[in-house]
Amino acid sequence: MAAEVAAQPVNGTATGSRARWKHMDTLLSRPGAYTDEDDFAPGSVPIGNIEQSRILVIGAGGLGCEILKNLALSGFKHIDVIDMDTIDFLFREKDVGKAKASVAAEFVMKRCPGCVITPYAGKIQDKDEDYYMQFNLVICGLDSIEARRWINATLVGMVDMENPDSLKPLIDGGTEGFKGQSRVIFPTMTSCIECQLDMHAPRAAVPLCTLATIPRQPQHCIEWAHIIKWEEERKDLVLDTDDPEHITWLYQKALGRAKEFKIEGVTYSMTQGVVKNIIPAIASTNAIVAASCCNEAFKIVTSAASFLGTPGENNYMLYTGDASIYTYTFEHQKKDDCPVCGNLPKDLFVNPESTLGELVEGLAERPEAQLKKPNLRTEEKTLYYSSPASLEESTRPNLKRKISEMLADGEEFAVSDPAFEINFRFIARYA
Repeated sequence: MAAEVAAQPVNGTATGSRARWKHMDTLLSRPGAYTDEDDFAPGSVPIGNIEQSRILVIGAGGLGCEILKNLALSGFKHIDVIDMDTIDFLFREKDVGKAKASVAAEFVMKRCPGCVITPYAGKIQDKDEDYYMQFNLVICGLDSIEARRWINATLVGMVDMENPDSLKPLIDGGTEGFKGQSRVIFPTMTSCIECQLDMHAPRAAVPLCTLATIPRQPQHCIEWAHIIKWEEERKDLVLDTDDPEHITWLYQKALGRAKEFKIEGVTYSMTQGVVKNIIPAIASTNAIVAASCCNEAFKIVTSAASFLGTPGENNYMLYTGDASIYTYTFEHQKKDDCPVCGNLPKDLFVNPESTLGELVEGLAERPEAQLKKPNLRTEEKTLYYSSPASLEESTRPNLKRKISEMLADGEEFAVSDPAFEINFRFIARYA
């Protein structure tokens, strides 16, 4: 029905506008089974409130494009979209090489006249807090955990208790084959993405000996370039998995490795997928999760129905489609020791006889941290820095020292990573 209504001509008159959004006016002018009488009065929220809201969509891939289309068909007229990737397949042949954000914005605006979508081809880290402050809410359709963690920390850090407008709801959608999730986060009020990081288990690691000596699959060649060659040849540079130049360098190294061992199948697309841990998308899953995200956006802006993320209520929806169809909605609890929205350090049980190097390696595997290049320090001294190279070299001898020599039982230490604006606080507990 939405597609049929959207196809009606828009003549700029009040009559034309009402005709186009008749289904929305009908929905907003009637009480529903799930409306909150305290927050919603039928007829009090005109379609103009939706048209005036400004929405930011992060990601213009399979999920992001669905989100853009749904928002446009739901009456949102001021949308911005960020994506740093260019098109190398799918879409149309004439679009290859163009920025995904620009192509997606142009196509949706053509299909939905009156909707203005402003694209930005670049990284979310390019924008400052003033940029994010102008939106009513943010919707993520990302394939990167790292990017989610960055925008989550940024939105939490923007909150000023004396300025209610500084709180920007974050709607996050994600898909993995036949599975997906949508969640609503009210920064500082409900659990954030960092609170929920343990929902994303670290991927299984390939033994270094396999990568270094006997690769058998194209993925092994890519991981060799990613884990070994980058450290050998470009360790002074922090790997940015969203930078096309970095991915191209890894692809070329992996392709040379594959030829050496007569392994076929290494492509630029595969290199990007392995390094960023991208799982192929299924269109129907994208459609379901995008619909959920946009429904939540509509409900938040209009209060027409209860939405995920209301403090103290369900904020996380899981969808599973690999065995029939199953959805489950629950409340993910806010954590007091969350490094982003909490204020308490987390206990970390360690063997005092193990080495600092073992602790550093273990941080990458911990579900609540998942750090690739951790930097460790106490209030008084630096324990180890993965980067820059000068600090790594000077602190490298500490990796062989016992934890008992570096950290006292009950001592607090901080862990950071160049990829995130996050400082993890831990208290060493001898075990």
